[in-house]
Amino acid sequence: MSALDLLPADAARTPVLSLPEVTILFAGDSGDGMQLTGGQFTLATAKARNDLATLPDFPAEIRAPAGTTYGVSGFQLHFGATEISTPGDEVDLLVAMNPAALKVNLHRVRKSSEGSGAVLVNTNAFEQRDLNLAGYESNPLEDGTLDGYEVFPVELTRLTREALADFDLSTKEVDRSKNMFALGLALWLYTRPVEPTLEWLEAKFATKPDILEANRHVLTKGYHFGETTETFAARYEVAPATLPPGLYRAIRGNEALALGLVTAAVRSGLEIVYGSYPITPASDLLHALSKHKNFGVLTVQAEDEIAAVGAALGASFAGRLGVTATSGPGLALKTEFVGLGIITELPLVVIDVQRAGPSTGMPTKTEQSDLLFALYGRNGDAPLPVIAASTPGDCYEVAYEACRIAVKYMTPVILLSDGYLGNGAEPWPIPDPDALRDFPVTFATEPNRGDEFLPYLRDDTTLARAWAKPGTPNVEHRLGGLEKDRETGGVSYDPENHEAMTKLRAAKVERVQQEIPPTEVYGDDSGDVLIVGWGSTRGSIEAAVKSARADGLTVGHVHIRWLNPLPPDLGDVLSRFEHILVPELNNGQLVHVLRDRFLRPAESLAKIQGLPFKASEIAKRIREMITTEP
Repeated sequence: MSALDLLPADAARTPVLSLPEVTILFAGDSGDGMQLTGGQFTLATAKARNDLATLPDFPAEIRAPAGTTYGVSGFQLHFGATEISTPGDEVDLLVAMNPAALKVNLHRVRKSSEGSGAVLVNTNAFEQRDLNLAGYESNPLEDGTLDGYEVFPVELTRLTREALADFDLSTKEVDRSKNMFALGLALWLYTRPVEPTLEWLEAKFATKPDILEANRHVLTKGYHFGETTETFAARYEVAPATLPPGLYRAIRGNEALALGLVTAAVRSGLEIVYGSYPITPASDLLHALSKHKNFGVLTVQAEDEIAAVGAALGASFAGRLGVTATSGPGLALKTEFVGLGIITELPLVVIDVQRAGPSTGMPTKTEQSDLLFALYGRNGDAPLPVIAASTPGDCYEVAYEACRIAVKYMTPVILLSDGYLGNGAEPWPIPDPDALRDFPVTFATEPNRGDEFLPYLRDDTTLARAWAKPGTPNVEHRLGGLEKDRETGGVSYDPENHEAMTKLRAAKVERVQQEIPPTEVYGDDSGDVLIVGWGSTRGSIEAAVKSARADGLTVGHVHIRWLNPLPPDLGDVLSRFEHILVPELNNGQLVHVLRDRFLRPAESLAKIQGLPFKASEIAKRIREMITTEP
């Protein structure tokens, strides 16, 4: 008999209520497997054809003491039958594996006169020692802390031990399995399919049959518990979302970046050399790309950030496409090589999966604080194109575009993602690669003026110079970090030549504007407030604009993909609105650029908490801007 045969044939014993959307948060100690639990619940939700958005929340401490608030790991998932663009402003169900998880996350649970959320707690973890570690002076299950919430007390630890009593596992191994019991219970509570998790377990533990059977058994026990206990008065279902037809998969941003780079390699015929040094939250990109060597992707784990970018730029000099990825501290270390790429005019893609800073900052928390550094953080006048992804799925197309522009314009390109996008997931309609822009690549193979090869003669349309592989007969040339003669590439200290080359390199970057499509305005095309965003704020902004427009306000939203150069028609769009609001997960960076470029009194809405915006935070500020007009 398989584990599938053990599941109830129907759920007639417990009433099933329909909900349009749900936000659930799994939280526990970093060793409780909350990321795995959330990931499997997400997979089941994707198979149920709901729209969804996730927010994994990792502890910053690598080995925080177990049971303390410093070691709490969380995974938030918002899913629904309607369009979902954020991981949820408020949580409907918090699954708290210990007191620390409850203390850190209870404020996220919905609580209002119209109805409050629910808390499912592992009551076995609320002994006095556990309370002391979490900083509770009294037991929150007994002192009124949870008054107003619907509370589901479940002895997860005891039930897991009883379920696995006949298995030859250590107590530690048994207790680590309680996340599977919680997952099975949550799948039952929200009528999620259990098959995807069972299939995952079979693949994960194919060579460990004892562990496989234990996990299958405790998962189904958790599912059964929901049906047989009287703890729950009802279970819930969320109908499939009406999504555009197509083949979908749940994808995280870092996975989409990797697939975008692979597509660029295949479409261009270039081998990609990915130089990387592990750093949170960009490390998963190295893991993902290392699986795709058959597509012409070579991964190099270098000894440090400088070596990583050096290897990538060296690969570009040799006729490959060099790519490197990092987070804020690593970007700071890479800047000298990025400048070398600018003056030598070689293609290079630098991916920055941003995190909270400065310095080491909060390495597992998201932020958008590297924008000004990406735009200006180099010595000399050294502009380069800067592109930003706005959703996990958008990372795919943005990675492809960054590669294409780097090669077409012979320049380094910085791609900005962040921890929320990199680790977050959404349903992604798998695109047709043939629908992407063409990616032709041409190498110089012969002299371009008489018998000479002049490496800095430029294309009239892009101002890009020719790309010549070392060792190609008759196109010998010299590259380096010293200023170049505007044609021969020889070292030049001529003042007029330096000024001309500086302006030519800047003009080349501005030519990227011809690649930018007309700016789309979400919502109203003109009116009271225009929200200008970039990066991962997109979903929260769109949800806020939808809410404000439902109240009769005239609000539009522009989301900028190319941050340098800016869209050529952006000034015209800004002029059609009375107010401009710029929400950013930093202390106000794009807003300074917009004020400087367009001389408009744009207002900043800053959030620097390591968490994405709630849609309600932006909607509140929209209403305040309009109601406080003179």
